[in-house]
Amino acid sequence: MAPDWTIWTYSWTALAFLTFVVLLVRTAPYGRHKAAGWGPDIPHRVGWIIMEAVSPLMLILVGLLVASGNGMQWTPWHLLLFGAWIAHYLYRAFWYPFLMRWENRRMPLVIMFSAITFNLINGGLNGSHLAARPALELTSPLVLLGGSLFLLGLAINVHADAILRSLRKPGETGYRIPERGLYRWVSCPNYLGEMMEWIGFALMALTPAAIAFAVWTIANLLPRALAHHRWYREEFPMYPASRRAVVPFIVRGRFLP
Repeated sequence: MAPDWTIWTYSWTALAFLTFVVLLVRTAPYGRHKAAGWGPDIPHRVGWIIMEAVSPLMLILVGLLVASGNGMQWTPWHLLLFGAWIAHYLYRAFWYPFLMRWENRRMPLVIMFSAITFNLINGGLNGSHLAARPALELTSPLVLLGGSLFLLGLAINVHADAILRSLRKPGETGYRIPERGLYRWVSCPNYLGEMMEWIGFALMALTPAAIAFAVWTIANLLPRALAHHRWYREEFPMYPASRRAVVPFIVRGRFLP
């Protein structure tokens, strides 16, 4: 019998709303927002790989344990959902960090361990819920809609990352204003793409854990997109005034302190 994690999942979702409020006023100190006073740090690439690799490993481990305990039969729907999660993290944990020019960037250990905890919880909850849920038909409207949204979001995410990488030549440092792709309309299309991915995943899965992860993704990335947008406007006086933070024509980011 699979353990019932529903109450914990709902509590975890509620915590996302509190985190959203905190991140609106206190930006996580890594990347361009790294600040002193956060304790020891490690190379950014090392920290990134460790913290991101935890999620698919936890999903697989817990999913297999729950499936073996309840005698679940693996269906195409289960394989689709597990495969989508793993595909995202193969890119995010093992491809993306080696494409980025992070040779001189550092990550506070507290950020890495916070992300590890976050990914352990989300990977475990989603593995448990997916392995315990009866399969949906692959041709159901929500699965088709969710799958399309997931693939579109992943494509936007990967393309936006590639545009950012192209702004610097080998050996260069500093930041420039991206001008191509969705950057013509928003400051953070990479975050928009990732939010689309996990909303799509939640539509395909229809589990409390998948919905919780979509909520957490928005709670983490929307405040960071707003922070990036403010940073661009402060650092570049000629930054396009019509550009929004993350959603074209909707979220500008200027209403926050």
